[in-house]
Order: sequence, then structure tokens, then C-alpha cells
Amino acid sequence: MQTKTRKLVTMSALCALSIVLMMLIRFPIIPAATFLEYEPADVPILIGTFMYGPVAGLVMTAVVSVIQAFTVSAAGGWVGLVMHVIATGTLVIVSGNIYNKIHNRKGALIALLVGSLCMVLVMIPSNLFFTVKFYGYPYDAVKGLLMPAIIPFNVVKSLVNSFIVLLVYKPLARFIKRDHVLNRKAA
Repeated sequence: MQTKTRKLVTMSALCALSIVLMMLIRFPIIPAATFLEYEPADVPILIGTFMYGPVAGLVMTAVVSVIQAFTVSAAGGWVGLVMHVIATGTLVIVSGNIYNKIHNRKGALIALLVGSLCMVLVMIPSNLFFTVKFYGYPYDAVKGLLMPAIIPFNVVKSLVNSFIVLLVYKPLARFIKRDHVLNRKAA
């Protein structure tokens, strides 16, 4: 029981960190599309995914997406929420499943690269459908933004967040696990 509680508390802390990062660090990276803003909120979610698996990552994605939809990205409404779940959900499911099978640094690199590629690819039809159908943008306008803005944005965002995860995952996971072991011995 204590292990489940610790997992839930750690996942909650990672969700909170994700939300804080999303609120503090937001900036456009594609001059032609300033509405596409980079934020490192996926980093804590990916760390949780590597620690606890893709289902946990998807749960954290849903929690963070709902909070984001009602705070920072309220203008995006439910469509923004769904698109965030699709983008980050694809990244965490693919990355988490690969990392579960190849549980080492090389596996993490492969997992994050393949997850990033899948995220980029799934966001092409997602943008063409949701942005046209629910935001009312003309199909040709959205299609015209794919190569100069939408695809590069998703590539940069996913790769930057993946690079940060590669840098911080092991030290952070060791710290969390060491803290867990120390608390268990103290009890």
C-alpha cells in the first residue's frame, strides 16, 4: 500500500511541476506562427512515464491537459485539451512502451526519438482535422502552415523536451528512488 501511495504522490508532484513549467516558460519558436508556443511541460510527464510506464504517463498527460485547458490555454477550449492529449499522449505511449522493452540509456534515446517522430506525424492529421473543423480555419491555410510552422514546431518541441529528459531522468530517478529507500528504512 505504501508503494502505491508513494507512486501517486510522485506522479502528483510531477504533474504539479509540469503545470508550473508550463506557466513559467512559454514562448513562440516559429516566427510565422506565434500562437505555437514552446513549453517544457512534457518533461516531468516523460520522467513519470519512464519511472512508472506508459499508462501512468497517459494519466499524467490527461491531468495536466485538463488543468492547462482551464488555465494557461483556456482560449483553446476543449479542442486544445484534446490536441494536447493526442500530442503528448502519443509521445508518452510510444516512448514509454519502447523504454519498458529497452531499459537503458540507448533505449531511452531510441524511445524518445521514435516517440517524437510519432508525435510529429500524428499531429499532421490532428491539425488538419481539429483546426479546420472546430476552429474554423480554411483547410488550405492549415495545410499551408504544415511545412513552415506546424511540423517544425512539433519537431523542435518534442526533441528539446526529449533532450532535457535524457539529461535529468537518471539523476532525478535515482534521487526519488534513494529517497524512497531511505524513508522505508526509517519507518
